[in-house]
Amino acid sequence: MALVRQRRQLNLRLPMPEVSDQRPRFALPLPPSATALPNPAWSNVLLTDLEKLQVLGHGNGGTVYKVQHKRTSKIYALKIVHGDNDPTVRRQVLREMDILRRTDSPHIVRCHGIHDKPSGDIAIVLEYMDAGTLDSLLRGNGTFSEPELAHVARHILKGLSYLHSNKIIHRDIKPSNLLVNKKMEVKIADFGVSKIMCRTLDPCNSYVGTCAYMSPERFDPDTYGGNYNGYAGDIWSLGLTLMELYMGHFPFLSPGQRPDWATLMCAICFGNPPSLPAGVSDEFRGFIECCLQKESSKRWTATQLLGHPFLCKHPISNK
Repeated sequence: MALVRQRRQLNLRLPMPEVSDQRPRFALPLPPSATALPNPAWSNVLLTDLEKLQVLGHGNGGTVYKVQHKRTSKIYALKIVHGDNDPTVRRQVLREMDILRRTDSPHIVRCHGIHDKPSGDIAIVLEYMDAGTLDSLLRGNGTFSEPELAHVARHILKGLSYLHSNKIIHRDIKPSNLLVNKKMEVKIADFGVSKIMCRTLDPCNSYVGTCAYMSPERFDPDTYGGNYNGYAGDIWSLGLTLMELYMGHFPFLSPGQRPDWATLMCAICFGNPPSLPAGVSDEFRGFIECCLQKESSKRWTATQLLGHPFLCKHPISNK
């Protein structure tokens, strides 16, 4: 008698957020006072000591300003998140605040103060990165060379290694969330969709972040790495980010193409991982392949990638 195997139906529907993410049942308090946390980098800059100089950008329900400390003349970035946002946005902000208070790394944008204003707005005083983002550098200066990308990758990987060792995943690594200063130090920013992992294998497959940079298992965790723990997703996003900086456009798309969600999902889940054009070094190609394995368990970790031949080929510059 022939054995008939039932065909598995691939579930490509977007998972609905949990009820707690949509409609909190109680008011969301601010995280504990910064003075109670052992972060030596905390300086608690007061809002009354700051003077606004210009608007740096808008987005995610808030505005970022370039500000100057009146007494010391030091420059900061001030992120104001408006209090009339929906509960989901406020929840993301509180998550970002909690993570910023926990982190102390030269590869993570430093937080210098968090204030809950009477109006309901939340103000976050951040380190000012005076060269913008990797995205703005790409648009303004053009594509990156391999030595430049090795430098960028090393900084990002050190930041990811720090986060992952503290059981924090970012979930939205992309050029616009990676800030740069005039020393060409690259630092990870924007933790609005990050998650602190309470347990090493705490599942993390909710649909957040920018879908273009999502790994296959974020769309379909059953097919690609059933034991997905989140950290490998940051590595996939890093691989796409470096490819974009080298090629000048998002790797899955043609230059100038702006597809819908379904096109991206099909390309990421059903297509082969994108490949670099001819002419790149074997080391760089190998590095990207280590990041863009469709099975999450086969991707290298941030710590392993720091020892990859591509980075060894381009040692740290003394400039």
